[in-house]
Amino acid sequence: MERLQRQIDFLLEIDKLKQVYRQTLISDGSRQENDAEHTWHLAMLAITLAEYANDPELDVLRVIKMLLVHDLVEIDAGDTYAYDELGHLDKEEREQKAAARIFPILPEDQAEELYSLWMEFEQRQTPEARFASACDRLQPLLLNYHTEGLLWKKRGITSEQVLKRNQPIAGGAEPLWDYVRKLVESAVAKGYLAP
Repeated sequence: MERLQRQIDFLLEIDKLKQVYRQTLISDGSRQENDAEHTWHLAMLAITLAEYANDPELDVLRVIKMLLVHDLVEIDAGDTYAYDELGHLDKEEREQKAAARIFPILPEDQAEELYSLWMEFEQRQTPEARFASACDRLQPLLLNYHTEGLLWKKRGITSEQVLKRNQPIAGGAEPLWDYVRKLVESAVAKGYLAP
């Protein structure tokens, strides 16, 4: 029963992800997206867009697992806005501290597995991690585009910033990077994004 209780405790703890709000609006622009919604959407991106991954032998289930755990640390660390240079200075430290608290709620074997998946995502060394990262960067870009750049305009974000931030997409899925560059060009042409 102790193992089961630790698993239940973990599942209740990660329910808090629903209360972490991101700096991205949902596609109709009516409200901010929460981290749990973001995670679900990323898993669906991975399933739907896996055929565009650079590695044809991609382990999609591993990608989905990484995507499901990659933002759990934000329960403690909070969401760091993609273009917040100051917030990124201590992001790694905040997230490591959160990982050290959250994953060990689970029994040791599962804690090690999920921590390992989280680290793999962060390091972007495997084809699965690079594709997972590509999905994680593509999703908010799509939402920003489909809200006519509402938050991009509000924060004065430029196309150069968006391209620099999202360039790692190429490492996981070159066709998605080609799509992103066209989307950014379109966003500039429509006035959603500063040149």
